[in-house]
Amino acid sequence: MAESTVRVVELSSPFTRFAGRILVGLGYEVVLVEPPEGDPTRRELDGYAFAHWHAGKRSVVLDLGARADRAALGDLLASADILLDGTDTRSEPIVAEHDSLVHVRVTPFGVSGPHSGWAATNLTVAAMGGMMAQVGTPDGAPLSLPEGQAEQLAGVNAAIGALLGLRARRFGRAPFVDISAQECVAASLEAGTLAYLHEDRVPGRPGRVHPLVPHGLFTAADGFLGGGLGGSPRMWDATLRWLVEEGAQEDLDHPRWSDPVERKNHQDHIFAILQRFLAKWPKEEFAVRAQERKLPWAAVDGAAELLVNPQLNDRDFFLDVVSGTQVTRDLGFGFAFPEGRRVRELTVAELGGSQSLIAETRTPTSQLPADDPRPGCGSLDGIRVLDLTWVLAGPYCTRILADHGAEVIKVESLGRPDPTRFAPAMHLSRGPHDDPDTSGYFNDVNRNKRSITLDTRTPEGLEVLADLIAASDVVIENFSSSVMTRMGFGYERLRELRPDIVYVSMSGMGHTGPRSSWVSYADIVSASTGLTALTGWNADDVVGVIYGHGDIVAGLQAATATVAALEHRDRTGRGQHVDLSQLEAMAAHMGTAVIRSTGTGRVPEPQGNTHTAYAPHGVFRCLGADRWVSIAVRDQADWRAVCELIGHPDWAAGEDFRTVEQRRARDSEITAAITAWTRTLPVQLVTEALQSAGVPAGSVQDGRDLVETDAHLRARGFYVRRTHPRAGAFLHEGLPIRLDRMGGAIHCAAPLLGADTDSVLRDILRYPPDRIAGLHAMSILS
Repeated sequence: MAESTVRVVELSSPFTRFAGRILVGLGYEVVLVEPPEGDPTRRELDGYAFAHWHAGKRSVVLDLGARADRAALGDLLASADILLDGTDTRSEPIVAEHDSLVHVRVTPFGVSGPHSGWAATNLTVAAMGGMMAQVGTPDGAPLSLPEGQAEQLAGVNAAIGALLGLRARRFGRAPFVDISAQECVAASLEAGTLAYLHEDRVPGRPGRVHPLVPHGLFTAADGFLGGGLGGSPRMWDATLRWLVEEGAQEDLDHPRWSDPVERKNHQDHIFAILQRFLAKWPKEEFAVRAQERKLPWAAVDGAAELLVNPQLNDRDFFLDVVSGTQVTRDLGFGFAFPEGRRVRELTVAELGGSQSLIAETRTPTSQLPADDPRPGCGSLDGIRVLDLTWVLAGPYCTRILADHGAEVIKVESLGRPDPTRFAPAMHLSRGPHDDPDTSGYFNDVNRNKRSITLDTRTPEGLEVLADLIAASDVVIENFSSSVMTRMGFGYERLRELRPDIVYVSMSGMGHTGPRSSWVSYADIVSASTGLTALTGWNADDVVGVIYGHGDIVAGLQAATATVAALEHRDRTGRGQHVDLSQLEAMAAHMGTAVIRSTGTGRVPEPQGNTHTAYAPHGVFRCLGADRWVSIAVRDQADWRAVCELIGHPDWAAGEDFRTVEQRRARDSEITAAITAWTRTLPVQLVTEALQSAGVPAGSVQDGRDLVETDAHLRARGFYVRRTHPRAGAFLHEGLPIRLDRMGGAIHCAAPLLGADTDSVLRDILRYPPDRIAGLHAMSILS
């Protein structure tokens, strides 16, 4: 089949621009529509912000307030396959009369619901989506993750939505895709909401210690380390052995500590001993020594250190941004695509440099069929995915695919079960923690899937696995880098079984490189990519990101890769191996951190909740225990409105408060005045008063707030009730990617362990009853 280029027209916003960047990385032609004065990022960070978000895109200048230019936009859209639309919901919709155009609209709260017209920034969406309630110390203020993580979650979901839309238009009219940034955040909280749904519990901000597993942030001799005791007895034994070798075990060699429950109950004591040991080590030396022992530790690196990461450099992750005669090093993409291609260089377009595209006649890459043979089916209907993943990153990827219609077959084993089914700390259940079918953690991330139990340690089990691979379109796994090859299922073997197979591996560091064998958890990835280093109040007060944000990001990037690879297969007939590294996936979400360092020479440091262009900007106490409101003042109009509300109208026009720099210089005075107003009022009243005045504001919401009191999420039906055969009925997080046709749904709750074993082997592999019975008798199936 001949390959053709997909054209994307981007009407950019902070919630849209990352989607455009991802599509550039996929090899698509992205046309950025800029206003006459240019995109605002051209004036940020000496232009390096534009270079990061928009390098590789083409530039067309249109004044969308002028009738002639709106008509020109219509001409441009006639030649496009995808419209990435970041226009405000309060503005007139950009609707093209082209049934083959996938229209992806990305807004803070979606195009419907009572908050759809609310003003928002990354800060306020992070607050209202539940992210900020999970970051910070228990007795301190909620803390925003750096580099616009809420915006980037919206962007990667929008990219997936665009790709799903391309698939959907093969069966009829191209869909409209509604992306709410708040829902993208609310669907990314790991256990934040699940703890409330399944245990009636609202976890507090964890500080520097993971709320579920024995990991945290520790101080080294020259910085910080991320890591902990891991998730297996082997890791505890290896850690203790090391401490004994160094004479640093104190009382940890007492037999009482061999009990994992005892270790969990007295984790503070163990961590205090670990901290005394770690404080003597340089961070990089300790991390390397720990990984030699297969222990999950990593140095907490900043942007400059990220640039010299040996694993990222060996795998050619970074790229060059070319602007005129200037070349600047920047972050690459979350995975190499297509077929292992790395983007080495991107060029920054001149303003209006591709104006001739408006008059160009071009046919979109796909023509509509005569009719719509699949009304009501998901975009991935007909695609079979063999799911060899476990815990969070991999299952989150396959959940997205299952939600949108793929038949996902999860391969499990009683000999090596998914830890989220059994591990007490991750079980999240109102009942006993020894029932593999009642884990709220597992059941949330594995809905819409089928489960088979198969002993892959036997030749007979591997034969069944080979037959399943041959019958699948996609194989996804997040094992360590060498596991599939040791099992006899490297990519070449997979291709023998299914020539056009799409194979997505999701190891922590990737299948190649000097650190490919490193043990990795989400906090290891966050530490290694700069996310942890920038999450804090200043360079000496780093809090870090402790929950599984890195796992969620890896899952989203893997879902992007999977759907893109299927699209590529449809256009070329070729499958591929996407060697996704969770390290690279998270690094790709670090925004302008690296190009700021390489371009301006200013190495970024933690900034708390402050913003370079907005002030005041942060969270403020409201009435009640641990109730906070996020406020972002973008301009003079916002400032005047805030001044009126807090009873300081004289500040609105005061010469000492006119600029961001002046207001930041008087931050303590302004914060005190705002807090004097907010502290006496419920957070909902403060939020509504500010939003009525057009000021971006939002409650810092936890899991209970999202489920019980958020009227907007309720109006949009975000949480969906489904009944599980063992755990009963409960609410599930909804789909943040909404297509108006072929849009997917939560069809069924997660499967019981092995519930579909016989039906899969009978109906898909066509095994006769006697063979299935024989496999059961041999305990190959269970």
